[in-house]
Amino acid sequence: MPAPVPHPFIYIACPWTPVGGGMFKVADYLIQSQCDPGDSHTKARTTPRSAQLRPLDTRGARGPIGSLGVLAIALLRLVQGRCSGQLAGVHVNMAERLSLVRKSVVVMSCHALGIPVIVHLHAAQLHRAWPRLPALVRAAVRHVFSVPACCIVLGRESAHFVQRELGVPAHRIERVINGVPEPGRPRPPRALGSNATPQLLFVGNLSERKGVPELLRALALGPLAGVPLRLTLAGGGDIDRYRAIAQAMGLGDRVHFAGWTEQDQVARLMAEADLLVLPSHDEGLPLVILEALACGVPVVCTPVGEIPHVLQDRVHARFVSPGDVTGLARTLAALLADGSQRAALSQQGRALYRQSFALPRFFDQIAALHLRHFGVAAQRMSAPAPERTAASPQEAAA
Repeated sequence: MPAPVPHPFIYIACPWTPVGGGMFKVADYLIQSQCDPGDSHTKARTTPRSAQLRPLDTRGARGPIGSLGVLAIALLRLVQGRCSGQLAGVHVNMAERLSLVRKSVVVMSCHALGIPVIVHLHAAQLHRAWPRLPALVRAAVRHVFSVPACCIVLGRESAHFVQRELGVPAHRIERVINGVPEPGRPRPPRALGSNATPQLLFVGNLSERKGVPELLRALALGPLAGVPLRLTLAGGGDIDRYRAIAQAMGLGDRVHFAGWTEQDQVARLMAEADLLVLPSHDEGLPLVILEALACGVPVVCTPVGEIPHVLQDRVHARFVSPGDVTGLARTLAALLADGSQRAALSQQGRALYRQSFALPRFFDQIAALHLRHFGVAAQRMSAPAPERTAASPQEAAA
């Protein structure tokens, strides 16, 4: 019997460690959602247009110097994939700063090798840094963005920036909202009685951009000063500095620094939380907000980036202006005192998640783009074959 012909594959390029943050999680969710190519049910549904998603690490877990070796290995794998004839395309996940540099090298290498490539832009701060970049750097970035078959963005603001500043024509811009999986553990009903300590949760890198100083100051203000709450900050960053700030404010046992947390630990914290708080100054569309909606956790956040275009204040979340410490304290205190408002936000946020942010919807939209630009696509678990997905008018419209 002749040997089976290997199926084509698509590289999903990004930092394949938790260092990659939300960008890594989005890519990893796609990998986790595809069918196992060795599974008998998958083989029965396999078609000539089926492909496997594979990770392509472009950074590693070490610093900038160490990442150069990882990037060199990634480029070698591109050459090997091209020579084998199995590499159908590369889906490059790109952010700002050094990610922009590394991924630009990947994009231009794909172009030189004749490998189809699409770019998925996750940058939340590029629009602010853009005016300060030298003209030569801006010209180089525009050239990089002229190469991909399409540029995936998170929403309207990102699409405007990519078209206006990077020169990507509208027909090559695809707006795809990120998706997250269903919660891995159930969240029991939350009823804050006289003996219950309200649990507030912050998930993200501890920084000024994420609004951590304002959050700590809000806890010390009058509206929250006498509330026996507990705030857990889950994330890396300058933890010692913020712990010292919390102690100087007299917050004591009201604040717990969990440090960097793995996905299952974040899921446990989310299941125990009464509110998720993210008072950021800059964002794209944070995955932690989508994960909170999926869990039915009420959200307090700032209307920055794509957030106000997908969430409605007092319906799906409560908005507070960036830097408004007093407003943040009052909003948190009001929500903690109003169980009916928390329940409404929980129910409406959960409904929005099912409608817009469920992982199968996200996977199918990405698969449709892969099929269009690479000619093949991965199959989602419990999903129809790629041809059927592509033939759906609803998916084509997406």
